[in-house]
Amino acid sequence: MGVGVTLGLFAGFGIELEYAVVDRTTFVVRPIVDELLKHFAGSYSGDFDDGPISWSNELALHVVELKTNGPAPSLAGVASAFQRSLLRVEGALESMGARLLPGGMHPTMRPDREFRRWPHDYAEVYGAYDRIFDCRGHGWSNLQSCHLNLPFANDDEFGRLHLACRALLPLLPALAASSPFCEGAWTGWLDWRLQVYRHNQQRVPRIAGLVVPEPVTTRERYFAEILEPIWADIAPLDPDNLLREEWLNSRGVVAKFFRDALEIRVLDVQECPAADLAICALVTAVLHAMCDERWCDRRALAALRTQDLASVLWAVAKDGDQAVVAHRGLLGALGLPAEPRSAIDVWRRLADAVLPDVAHLDPVLVSPLRTILARGPLARRMLGAVGETPDRDALVRLQSELADCLRNGVAFGA
Repeated sequence: MGVGVTLGLFAGFGIELEYAVVDRTTFVVRPIVDELLKHFAGSYSGDFDDGPISWSNELALHVVELKTNGPAPSLAGVASAFQRSLLRVEGALESMGARLLPGGMHPTMRPDREFRRWPHDYAEVYGAYDRIFDCRGHGWSNLQSCHLNLPFANDDEFGRLHLACRALLPLLPALAASSPFCEGAWTGWLDWRLQVYRHNQQRVPRIAGLVVPEPVTTRERYFAEILEPIWADIAPLDPDNLLREEWLNSRGVVAKFFRDALEIRVLDVQECPAADLAICALVTAVLHAMCDERWCDRRALAALRTQDLASVLWAVAKDGDQAVVAHRGLLGALGLPAEPRSAIDVWRRLADAVLPDVAHLDPVLVSPLRTILARGPLARRMLGAVGETPDRDALVRLQSELADCLRNGVAFGA
């Protein structure tokens, strides 16, 4: 969503995909994103425009973000645009002995030894985060996500979209979990990225809250109930007010009023852009139905307790597609019977309801979506490939296969 552009519900889409830059042979992280961007921009800039896709740095010097260059009017063609752009990145990295690695976390990285912070523009903000929270942890320097940005034009649209997003949020890891390994070991969670994300700012707990946001439905209430309390809590640690911005809020879906959009942040990045966009297509179709009150009205969505939704989120982050969803209010809000069912069964039923015919989808999204609904999220397929006790060689082979999927634009285990 561009600053100054006001779009109504589902009139535009902003997608951001983060990748780790790694050594081509060892798959150890390579903190060279500044050199990558300089190769194209001619200076140590944090941004480079590649037509419909732009590239930018992140806090960690080994992470590069590719994103739509402004709001895309539809999701059709977006995956292919990302694929073309990342191949250009890959071409430059090849000459540096590096390549891109997908997935929500690097499975063997040791941030305490390998983390390097972005040292150029915006460095003072990153330095403030590092000073306050110590960014040598997985929740800061080893996590790659897909951000889905959806616009709203006014308070009514904001309220409807925010209530729908917070209700659907707990089920998203069943589709998108891709981070089962950390420091070379199976974590017991399919989405370990979310587990480290929820704890990375415990010095100021209000910043992330319960990750599932409160049922706030207006801009005024959002500032009063979420942003202002966060800013008050950080103020003693941030005397220069470097972090007094909307982006300090780290809930799983956050309001960006400066561009009139909500940003969903709990999706792990997938093995190729087509898989990310397939998830985004299904999620937006369900959200569209929820905003239209297809299954329940907004009062029923607002009545869902934040703590209850958070409990569902952590069960699904841990067990992914196989997590049991028994929250009667949530199931009812999605038009489903109250009987407990697996998270992937919820998504299959939702897909049947909102995408009964995939013919109108971008064709490159159909196969990845079917793979996820049939075989579970990427994390489940990663575990199936190497098991729960992989050695380092097995994890290197897995990383090589995932990196090949990214380069070739194909789903893993399809």
